[in-house]
Amino acid sequence: MDLKDFNHYLITPKQNNELAKVDSHPWEDIPSCKLEAGEELDRLRKQIADLQQRFFIDRRKKFLIVLQGMDTSGKNSTIRHVFKGVNPQGVHVSSFDKPTNHELAHDYLWRVHQCAPRDGEIMIFDRSHYEDVLAVRVNKLKPESVWRKRFRHINDFEQLLADEDTLILKLFLHIDSETQRERLQNRLDVPMKNWKFDPSDLTARKFWNRYEVAYEEVFEKTSTPHAPWYLIPSSKKWARNLLVARLVVAYLNELRLSYPKVDFDPATIEIT
Repeated sequence: MDLKDFNHYLITPKQNNELAKVDSHPWEDIPSCKLEAGEELDRLRKQIADLQQRFFIDRRKKFLIVLQGMDTSGKNSTIRHVFKGVNPQGVHVSSFDKPTNHELAHDYLWRVHQCAPRDGEIMIFDRSHYEDVLAVRVNKLKPESVWRKRFRHINDFEQLLADEDTLILKLFLHIDSETQRERLQNRLDVPMKNWKFDPSDLTARKFWNRYEVAYEEVFEKTSTPHAPWYLIPSSKKWARNLLVARLVVAYLNELRLSYPKVDFDPATIEIT
């Protein structure tokens, strides 16, 4: 698939920008059969593993994948299912929870910049610098005069990364309020999932509308040609995983990656 095949998932001022009006269930281009989608995902995983190896050897670029979404949208699960089988030497994950006192003593992008990908590396952000204009805003941790400036900071930061040969793919895992309710209840009903439940999730759920407003402004202010936002319908986990895998493959295929040519003829070398 070519990247242009995913244009309808882009978040722009004219499409996918009002979250309450966007369907969080699979769209028409995703197989309606879970089994069929699973078979395609298996094929895509093999492509991702091969492309990731070529990307690591090529080392011309860096690749940053940003995952954001409401609680239970499946950021960790997406990483686990899409990147199953890749070489862990070249793919890494950084999660940005509540900052420590040491991190708070620096500017808010300090801890994020340290995790930016290196040449040939795929770095996945499980939550990201966007929490500083989302959670900070919704929970009123900083006054508006502080967090509003951060849209400009973030755009400048991402422009810096792009200028230094970093591909940036930002994915919003979109679920609706009912899906979140079901998933939170499942964490309570299934003993082996109890550990996933955090009472603070219920507090955040009360602010659902506030988060939607905050996300919509994030999309408006920070979706750029070099760092676009894509909306990933995520109420069906298998459809979410397939779409993310398709996008990752499309991004890497844009580079036309190949194994490097050697400056000798292997046929002329004899190993004794």
